[in-house]
Amino acid sequence: MEGVERLPLEAFTEKAYLEYAMYVILDRALPHIGDGLKPVQRRIIYAMSELGLKAGAKHKKSARTVGDCLGKFHPHGDSACYEAMVLMAQSFSCRYPLIDGQGNWGSPDDPKSFAAMRYTEARLAPYAELLLGELGQGTVDWLPNFDGTMDEPSTLPARLPSVLLNGGTGIAVGMATDIPPHNLREVAQACIHLLNHPEAGVEDLCQFIQGPDFPTFAEIITPRQDILRIYETGTGTLRMRAVFRHENGDVVITALPHQVSGAKILEQIAGQMQGKKLPMVADLRDESDQDDPIRLVIVPRSGRVEKETLMAHLFATTDLERTYRVNMNVIGLDGRPQVKGLVTMLQEWLTYRKETVRRRLQHRLDKVVARVHILDGLLIAYLNIEDIIAIIRDEDHPKPVLMKRFDLSEKQVEAILEIRLRHLAKLEAKKIRSEQKSLTKERKRLENTLSSETRLKTLIRQEIEADAKKYGDERCSPIVAREDAQALTQADIVPSEPVTVVLSMKDWIRAAKGHDIDPAGLNYKSGDGFKAAAKGRSNQLAVFLDATGRSYSLPAHSLPSARGQGEPLSGRLSPPKGAEFQTVLIGEPDQLLLVASDAGYGFVAKLSDMFTKNSKGKALLTLPPDAQPLVPVMFSGFDTDRLAAITNEGRMLIFPLKDLPTLARGKGNKIIAIPAARAASRQEFLTTLVIFPESDCRLIIHAGRRHMTLKPDDMDPYRGERGRRGKKLPRGFQKVDEVEVELIGQKQEEEQEQGQMTLL
Repeated sequence: MEGVERLPLEAFTEKAYLEYAMYVILDRALPHIGDGLKPVQRRIIYAMSELGLKAGAKHKKSARTVGDCLGKFHPHGDSACYEAMVLMAQSFSCRYPLIDGQGNWGSPDDPKSFAAMRYTEARLAPYAELLLGELGQGTVDWLPNFDGTMDEPSTLPARLPSVLLNGGTGIAVGMATDIPPHNLREVAQACIHLLNHPEAGVEDLCQFIQGPDFPTFAEIITPRQDILRIYETGTGTLRMRAVFRHENGDVVITALPHQVSGAKILEQIAGQMQGKKLPMVADLRDESDQDDPIRLVIVPRSGRVEKETLMAHLFATTDLERTYRVNMNVIGLDGRPQVKGLVTMLQEWLTYRKETVRRRLQHRLDKVVARVHILDGLLIAYLNIEDIIAIIRDEDHPKPVLMKRFDLSEKQVEAILEIRLRHLAKLEAKKIRSEQKSLTKERKRLENTLSSETRLKTLIRQEIEADAKKYGDERCSPIVAREDAQALTQADIVPSEPVTVVLSMKDWIRAAKGHDIDPAGLNYKSGDGFKAAAKGRSNQLAVFLDATGRSYSLPAHSLPSARGQGEPLSGRLSPPKGAEFQTVLIGEPDQLLLVASDAGYGFVAKLSDMFTKNSKGKALLTLPPDAQPLVPVMFSGFDTDRLAAITNEGRMLIFPLKDLPTLARGKGNKIIAIPAARAASRQEFLTTLVIFPESDCRLIIHAGRRHMTLKPDDMDPYRGERGRRGKKLPRGFQKVDEVEVELIGQKQEEEQEQGQMTLL
């Protein structure tokens, strides 16, 4: 068809998407460096000024403003426009609100709880004068609105860098912006310093700008070096922390991070209390009111609770401490989006401000020159009033005659012809001369300022100082050096009480309070019985080892009480099908233990190597075919300890424990040599592992009702290198049931005590 353009789908979609992306970036999401406003914000402010809603005017319905803005300048959704208006009115969202609202404009607990626009009323805040005060003075370019029926300003002539003062957030296509707000006085001082010292760097400007300043009294705890890095690159992260104090044993939170809800904080803390993760807190109260907008009370369970430790935990686990992203992405004077550092941003704004002031002065100079030109003509008219009146009375077309007769311009003649009769008094000539003199002085001053860069800078500095004095305030967010918050571990939170964890033959688990119970004497289900027990503390992890060499862990305090028969471990853990649990262990994370298989291999590990949150456990011990794990042996020493390994055939080998490697998992090294054929047929396997000190120790080997004591000298035949075959024990002691370790010094003390008792 003629007149129809054909394009490949790829080319059309690429072109359409790029056009949409540029529209979102430039006309919706990112602020302009000049006035710091997005288009919707700029149009709302301008529409309100056109409605006469200045700071001293009467409030008008917000729907009136939104309607004017949508109908004249911003053809988009009314709800989005109204939400943008609300954000500029909320003192807890905007550091220097541009709109003075009346009615329900939301609350810090729920910023979205504002009333509909048909209920609320608004006018411009005094601060908005910094954006609008010079608008009608030729300072900015004007563009046609969406339907071309009227003009709107491309930017507003900001007298201060609002892009930093109020900051801004926005998400465009492929880019976003997160600019934190700053203190007006600090930014003004930095602008003045940069104006006087164009070569100033970030550290120089940060002598004045301490850091961002949010509309909250919470602390900024980001280190100074990190803040300097943010200002250098334009990107980074900030951390804010709530402020609290102690009152009568309670913790009272008086300030929250920016955009953090007190209700959400209470919900987060209450959730930890219900989950038994915060037993040291007894109660929560929200005592916020009109006098104290933020007052959250945390009541500790007792006076022994360390409040600083409690708050450090809450900082780490709730929104009482929050991280904010910084990405100072703005549309520059070249019309392109770019992430800018502090120096570049202020330099570019000062360029914008210089051009704005230059245009304002030039606009005023043009008006003064035009007015002086008119006054010159009027003065000629008053000096020749009778001749001019005669020409006007006698001539049909007096305009060209007057221009020729008195050498006047067309504009001067137009002004003369528009003079009213009441203005023909003699006093008018004096007024004209007085005004002419005044305007001549102003003209000279304007010309001198425009022709001198120094005078222009002086004028800008004076205006910045005046605005800072009028609109500036004290810093809200203090910048404080604080240590990183650490969440309490499960061991810190749960009370430390003695417990005994009991594992049954059918893999049922339970925990009894105290260490003085008899695990074998507990009540078990029919066909079940005692398998293993471990003594520890309620704030420790109970560790389980199954027949495949996998380890599992559960908090001891979470196990069912021993008053009943417990519950099956399979309800909480998921071992491989058919794998039974071999034993249970409990202790400190750095507790050393010997992990070994009955195939004669093993290694030294820490109890923490067996910890895992995975219900399927973690691979700890790699087993050869048909091998079984032995019960891990806990010990405290290492370098001076010896290991005695005994097989079911009665072979024993003693060697230094340090010869075994320390591993987190694996098969380990050979402890005692077992012939491959005998190991494969399960004729011989490792049965007993004993760890004992190098000297002053006896080994008592039990075999049935018989026992044999090995003193240090008696052990020499069994000593050897790790991995050797070992030596057989005497006949009658090759079926070892138990090996006891007895300290010689301890035995002597017991004998002495027994002797003293006999004498008594």
